[in-house]
Amino acid sequence: MLSDRTYMRDSYPRASRSALVWIVSATIAGFILANIFERWLSISPQFTNVFSLSVGGIKKGFLWQLVSYGFVHAPGDLLDVLIFGFNLLCLYLLGRDLESLLGTKRFFWLYLTGLFLGGLAWLATNYRFGTGLVMGAWPGIAALFTLFACLNANQRIPLLVFFVFPVTLKPKYLVWAALIFELCGFFLFELPHGRGPFGYHSMHLGGMLAGFLYFQLVHQREWRTPDGLTEIELPKWLRKKQAAPESAHPVYKVNLDREGLRAEVDRILDKINSEGFQSLTEEEKRLLDDAKDLLSRR
Repeated sequence: MLSDRTYMRDSYPRASRSALVWIVSATIAGFILANIFERWLSISPQFTNVFSLSVGGIKKGFLWQLVSYGFVHAPGDLLDVLIFGFNLLCLYLLGRDLESLLGTKRFFWLYLTGLFLGGLAWLATNYRFGTGLVMGAWPGIAALFTLFACLNANQRIPLLVFFVFPVTLKPKYLVWAALIFELCGFFLFELPHGRGPFGYHSMHLGGMLAGFLYFQLVHQREWRTPDGLTEIELPKWLRKKQAAPESAHPVYKVNLDREGLRAEVDRILDKINSEGFQSLTEEEKRLLDDAKDLLSRR
């Protein structure tokens, strides 16, 4: 029954986190495989050579490295393990909220785009003189963090500085501080010396760019023009007379029978799970509200 659904009892349902589970699992698998092949079995580092990002690999045609490097972490000492654990924690905390909002497909492609733009930025900066291997999930995490800050700019979040001092900050201040830090590291360290004290800042900037572009080109545009129409239209005297197009979305009525109402709500809930709540049309949102009100009166 409809009343058995979480949506009907409380609020709108949240999408599944299948993409987040896949990304976390693939990242853990990459870390384990790197340790198995290179640290525990003492085999030559073929795994990281193939899947980590390097100028030599790109010249050989290993174009998948522009994304696959984000699922590889260097096997090393305790510090490397702690960094890997911190990356996973950030990925989980950001991903559990963003995937529910964006939907599985968009969340997945946003993360991969962050890795791709981060790898592309590093390659453009270090193509002539870059040596060694580049790996790590931080460009993808930077994309998620930037989008989260854009969507929740003024939401206060509690933090523990050095795990001791509690402070409350707004995400917009955090992302601005991160941007200034990365830009300083890029211009003062990476450009002159090839690498900064905290890694390759160009990769982090590329990931942040991915999150910002998603917010500006996808999220903002959908909220400004939810019907998918362009904001700039030709004047009436230049428009061709056309027959009125059929509505792309069905018009719902409140007086649906019980089975019809259940079928429509099920379809809308499946759409939320696959594409996110923001993909719903105004009519679909109105139908959910009407169904909730109808059940509350019964």
